[in-house]
Formats: sequence, structure tokens, C-alpha cells
Amino acid sequence: MTHVLTALAWPYANGPRHIGHVAGFGVPADVFARYMRMRGHDVLMVSGTDEHGTPILVQADSEGLTAAEAAAKYNRVIVEDLDALGLSYDLFTRTTTGNHYKTVQELFTTLHANGYILQQKTLGAISPSTGRTLPDRYIEGTCPHCGFDSARGDQCDNCGRQLDPTDLIDPKSRINGETPKFVEEDHFFLDLPAFAEALHAWLDTRTGWRTNVLRFTKNLLDEMHPRPISRDLDWGVPIPLEGWVDRPDKRLYVWFDAVIGYLSATIEWARRSGDPDAWKQWWQDPEAVSYYFMGKDNIVFHSEIWPAMLLGANGEGAGGGEPGPLGKLNLPTEVVSSEFLTMEGKQFSSSRRVVIYVRDFLERYSPDALRYYICAAGPENQDSDFTWAEFLRRNNDELVAGWGNLVNRSIAMAAKNFGAVPEPGELEDVDRELLATTRAAFDTVGELIGANKVRAGIGETMKAVAAANKYLADTAPWKMKEDPKRQGTVLYTVLQAVSDLKTVMSPFLPHSSQRVHELLGGEGVFAPMPYIEEVADLDEGGATDGPYPILTGDYSDTPKWESVPLVPGTVLEKPTPVFTKLEPSIVDEEIERLNA
Repeated sequence: MTHVLTALAWPYANGPRHIGHVAGFGVPADVFARYMRMRGHDVLMVSGTDEHGTPILVQADSEGLTAAEAAAKYNRVIVEDLDALGLSYDLFTRTTTGNHYKTVQELFTTLHANGYILQQKTLGAISPSTGRTLPDRYIEGTCPHCGFDSARGDQCDNCGRQLDPTDLIDPKSRINGETPKFVEEDHFFLDLPAFAEALHAWLDTRTGWRTNVLRFTKNLLDEMHPRPISRDLDWGVPIPLEGWVDRPDKRLYVWFDAVIGYLSATIEWARRSGDPDAWKQWWQDPEAVSYYFMGKDNIVFHSEIWPAMLLGANGEGAGGGEPGPLGKLNLPTEVVSSEFLTMEGKQFSSSRRVVIYVRDFLERYSPDALRYYICAAGPENQDSDFTWAEFLRRNNDELVAGWGNLVNRSIAMAAKNFGAVPEPGELEDVDRELLATTRAAFDTVGELIGANKVRAGIGETMKAVAAANKYLADTAPWKMKEDPKRQGTVLYTVLQAVSDLKTVMSPFLPHSSQRVHELLGGEGVFAPMPYIEEVADLDEGGATDGPYPILTGDYSDTPKWESVPLVPGTVLEKPTPVFTKLEPSIVDEEIERLNA
């Protein structure tokens, strides 16, 4: 058994999340975590809502709310949506908890004591109309290196170079289009150049990473410079230094505290589990592994900056140092970055109404229909485009006519003719061939999921579904009424194949796999689901106000990743369809809704 940390990017709590977000961080990570649990590993899947920074203040102003009220509102919305999608978090929390503040300040203090945090004067971007600090990512302009006209104030997504807002040509605020005012301020910086050599050495050991992540990260190392980690704000984690901690106008930068959330969430989970030291099994055990899931716009924070912070906290940068109170911490095993999902050929944009929120989608369609589309056609290694026509086709032709039809026909025939799983006679070659195919899928698909190749994994699973459908068509058990023994053998064979495939499907499609388990006469939980729990903050000093929801779950009954023989005589009832066939009219209806 290995301790496996599954760390998902923290969705920003300035509004509901759209399907492009969950395609990048949510579904791929959940497939991986569910599979790893089935393989017997001790998985901890953590994240939460990212609730600090100017974007929260901007959203709060637009709704007449305080920052704390806006963060709490969208924290609840996001928790409910991720729960409905079946994302099996051990803990989905918030960055406004007292526990998070304490963990962030401990890590800052350790980095500062080891000499990796510098105090410097810098030019900060201010909104002329509000006087409020503008985050680097909320400033856009032309990249001075490659000429890309939509570079952000922290990096250029075209050439990958790290930037400061003052580097941009013709910078503009993404909030209202005005030209920022730059004023001199005192701030703290993470001394990234002090980690260049250590990061180079570490990245050279990361041989299994996706090519885009590794190449992008290595290209950044030659041009690293100190990165600001504080801002002129009154909303965020206070700076834990004398003369700074009580200042109402200075806070740690949101990106700095958000990445520490992976650690603070694990600590919070341990404290809530009743064993406050349990987090160390994922962060201090050299044999533990950690996988970080996010969209490609977050690569730099997870493959360069967070590892640098961990190295500094361990005393492993160029200036040496000693581990702090949290001990020596593990660096990421792998950074799993997805590309972007577009919609009907356009970039997702809430402001331009090119968007479909997770909540709206799940009000009309099943969670597994969305999960299937993301697994089969998501932006795993390259940008992909969500279209309603393709969603309709995949739902009707693959889920309904492929997997759903196999389940329905096989169980319906067995229920009608035998009322139970039939007793098989001697298997023929064609029977053994099908069962060999579905059992081989455990190795083939498992290896692909373990390598975070979800699209290939679901593709191999659907090939096994096609093989089972072909077996059913070729053997035609409905024509065997005069030979009930052979009919029973064929139906037992295909039901065993369905049972195998519902297990292989369960990381991808947990809701429907639970349903197939029940249709096959199974009892109890087959695909454990998360649940929402209302909790109080564990510590004072945070920014939460009253009880709040977390997403958690009990996954101890997760089935094993293996073929389990069906028991002849298990009672079968007439099945109802596992998936819903959609009418072609939904395409025009959804596009009309999008353009409304």
C-alpha cells in the first residue's frame, strides 16, 4: 500500500464554476483517485475554494456583499456542484479557515528564517478608479518578448516567460479596461533564483511527466527572478512579522497562500479525522507519492513555484537552512496539467456569456453523461472543443446504444428467461474469449489510468463493451429457447462481462456503475460518493463566519480492481435504462440558450 496524495487545483470562489474548470482539474483527478483506492492504495484527495485576493473583492462589490459574504456564497455553490458531479474528496475546504492561516504563516516564517524571502521596493499596479491593488493576472498587455497581445501580468501564455505587470506594453486592467497606475511599495518576494539549481536537479528526475509540463517548466528556469508574495490589500492572510502582522493594508498574495492549501487541507483533514499527525504519512514519508491536477494556466505555480517553496521550507535552496515546525516536506511526484476546453469554438467567458455552469448542466443532464464526455473528449493533451452536437452523439451512440444497451439487454433477457443469474454449463471458446477480453481490461485500463491517460483508458473500456455487444449479437441467446442450458451459459457469460465492465467503468462513471451493480443483484455501496457536512472552523484567526460546508466521504468500502465471479441464482429484476437517450432538439435548444 502506498500513500497517494491527489491534490486538485483550488477553484476561485468569485462565482460558480463552468464545465471547462471541472474538465481541467476535477474529473481527471477523481478518475485517478477512485482507481488508486480500488488498487488498495491509501488515497487522500484534497482541495477547497480559493477565497482571497482582489477578484473576490470585485465580485463582492458588484453584488453589494462583503468579501467574506461573497466567498461564503460561492464556496457553498461550488461544494454543491462538485458533490453532484461525484468528485470523491476526502476534504474540500476553504482558504479562509484559521487552520489555513496558521499553516501559511508557519511556512512563510520558515522561508523567511532560511533567508528565502526578501523585502524590496517594487511598483505595484493600482486601479485609478478604485485605489485598489490589481492582481498581476488581472492585467493584460503585449508581451515584450514575443509580441503576444494577451499576455498577463505574471506570465505570457504564448512564450511562457515569467513577467511583471510593468514589463507589459500597453497594460490594461481586465476588470474595467483602464490603464493601471504604478506606485512604489514595500513588499516581500520569494527568492526564486536561489532555487534554480535545485529545481533543475529535481526536474531532471521527473521522467514520466507530460511533455508540455516538463518542457514549459524547464524553459522558465533560466529566466527566474524574485516573485512578489505580498500585496496592498485588507483581504487575505496577515504577514506574520513584527510591524507587519497588525497592518490593515498588507496581506500575503493570494497565489502564495493558495498553493499552501494542499498542505493545510491535509492537516485539517487529519485534525478532523481524530489523528492530528496523520497528515505526515502523505507529506513526510519518502515512499508517499503526490499528484497535482490543474489546467495549463496553473503549471508554473505547481511545477516551479510550489516546489521552490517546499525546497526552501526544507532548507534545500542555495542558501541552505533548516526545516521548520512542519518538518521536511515531499515535493510533487507529478504535475498533471490539462489543456483548455473551449465551447462551440469559443473560449469560455462568463462576462461574454460563452459558458455553461456545472450546476446548470446537471439540472438537465446526468453527471455521468458529463463525466463521460470529459473522459472521452476532454482537453487531456491538447485543447478540445465542447459542442452540443458531439455531446448528443456521444451520449446517444456510445453511452446509451453501447454500454447502456449491453447492460439492459443482457439483464432483461436473463430476468425474463431465468429470473436470476443463470447457472452456466461448460464454456465454449467464444465464451472464454469474451471473458478473457473483459478481464484483460483490468490491466490495460488500469495501467492507462495510473499514467493519467484517461482518454485512452475510457477508449479501451469502450472497446471491451463493443466486444461484449458483438458477442451478444453473434451468439443470439434470444434464439436459444430450445436449448436453455446453452442459453443460460451465454447469458451468464455476458452478465459476467457486464459485471467486469461495471468495475472497470466505475472510476469514470461511478453513478451508473452503482446502478449496474444494483441491477445485477448487488447490495450496498459499490461506488462510494462524497457528501456535504456542515462544520465549524477548527481555529480562531481565520475569516470564516459561522458554519460552512465541506465535501468529504467514507471510501473504505471501495471495491477491489478485479473480476469478481457472479453468483448463479442471484435474483434479477427487469431493468430500467441506465442512461437517458437525448432528443436531437437539445442541440438547437442549448445553442439558443447560449445565444440568449
